[in-house]
This record gives sequence, C-alpha cells and structure tokens, in this order.
Amino acid sequence: HGAGGASILTFFDARLYKMGVGFMLAHPYGFTRVMSSFRWPRYFVNGRDVNDWIGPPRNPDGSTQPVSINADTTCAGDWVCEHRWRQIKNMVIFRNVVDGQPFSNWWDNGNSQIAFGRGDRGFIIFNNDDWNLDVTLKTGLPAGTYCDVISGQKENGRCTGRQISVSSDSSARFQISNTAEDPFVAIHVDAML
Repeated sequence: HGAGGASILTFFDARLYKMGVGFMLAHPYGFTRVMSSFRWPRYFVNGRDVNDWIGPPRNPDGSTQPVSINADTTCAGDWVCEHRWRQIKNMVIFRNVVDGQPFSNWWDNGNSQIAFGRGDRGFIIFNNDDWNLDVTLKTGLPAGTYCDVISGQKENGRCTGRQISVSSDSSARFQISNTAEDPFVAIHVDAML
C-alpha cells in the first residue's frame, strides 16, 4: 500500500499472495515478515491507484478503528489480517518446525511447478502452471500420513484438510489442480497423523 510499482503482490490477489508468502516462509533465505493489512476502495486512473493514500479503517473522529475478530478468528470489516489466514498462520508454524534444516529435494518441471524440502522436517510443492500437477517426489520425510497445512490443519489428532501419505522411501504422490483455490501443499513432521 503506497510502495509504488504495479507488480507488488498484495491480498487483493489472495491466491498468488498466499503462494508467495508460503514460498517465503518455507525457503530458508533471509528475514521474513508477514503483513497484516486493511482494505481500501481502489480506484485506478491511467494504471495508478489514486486512492493509495487512504489509511486504515477509522472512526468518524479520525481515530483508527480497533480490529474486530470474527468467530472463525479472521478479521472483520476492512481489516484483512493476512497473518490470521489459515494458510499463512500454518506456514509460520511450518517455518518454525523446519528452522535450521537444509534446503533439500529440489524439483521443478521446467516451468511453474516447483517443490522442495527442508531436511527431514518439511516439504512444500506449488502448481502455478495452466495445467494439473500429478507427480511422485522424494520428500525427505519419515514414512507416515501427514496433514496438508494449506488445505487444513491437524486438530485433536485428525486432519481437517487433505492427507498426504509418505512411503518408507520418503516419496509421496502430489496432485494439485491448476484451478485450486490454493494450488500448493505443505507438510511437516508436526502435522504427522
């Protein structure tokens, strides 16, 4: 908001934003920062948002409105609170679980499907192509059934999202539709069922 440039990734493109933040949090490089934003009425003139000066939600007296939290823990009103989105919250947990682990098991299809692991603690795969992904890859993870922390999360020993089976040779089959709302999968050892 206000940073300039037309190629800034924001919550206005939630699908790509979640993938970008997921990649940032899974990759071991650098210092990460997760945004927590607010929505404003965008209005483009000659390719520029002329409303990019508008600040956070405010009361009639000009003071900033408090952040209201919905029953599902997301934010209400014009507060976006990306850090509370399940996918991003769970990727922060992923980053903590894989902390200190080496970058490993890189794979790509030569286009816009990529995957990599973090030692024997986590694995992530993305499909940003215009076609479905169906591939079996070495994850580096111990054998078992894992909860994908993008489509759901582990709660009381059960998975609320899709489950990924890792075989004794650490390989797993991943199927991701190019039209999925969140076309990526992330698993880690603390999400083993």
